[in-house]
Amino acid sequence: MNINNNDPQKGIDAKFNLDFDASNKKIAIVASRFNAEIINNMLEGSKEVLSENGFSENQIDIFRVPGAFELPLAVKNCAKSKKYDGIIALGCVIRGDTDHYVYVCGECTRGLMKVMLKENIPVSLGVLTTNNIEQAMQRADINRENKGAEVTYALLEMINLIPNILK
Repeated sequence: MNINNNDPQKGIDAKFNLDFDASNKKIAIVASRFNAEIINNMLEGSKEVLSENGFSENQIDIFRVPGAFELPLAVKNCAKSKKYDGIIALGCVIRGDTDHYVYVCGECTRGLMKVMLKENIPVSLGVLTTNNIEQAMQRADINRENKGAEVTYALLEMINLIPNILK
């Protein structure tokens, strides 16, 4: 594995050069339909990173759910199927005038973490939690800071890392 992070101060924001062998790998992407424009941009970023790292379309399954709250159940079922080497969860929750935002964000994140730990499979958290639509659009911009691409790099890194730990 060759991960080249030129600026350690930037952490995950720095570009990675992954020496990734995509042969015999399969990825599931579970994406919310709510805030569709934002999610579709993140999905494109994710698919672009997978393609750049050797994945063909038949190695990527995409599942749609209504919103971020439904992500953990679909991700859990993907994990239980044992068909995937990693799962990407894409969603977007924008703060409103009520506490709904807090509950959805917290339970979505908690549910995804539980799946990852219980099923022992990398799950990448691509759920934007922003104060407004402008912040969400910026984080999903396909030509700039695309969080779908960023979490996909993280997933590929974890897929490479876990077998090395278990050796």
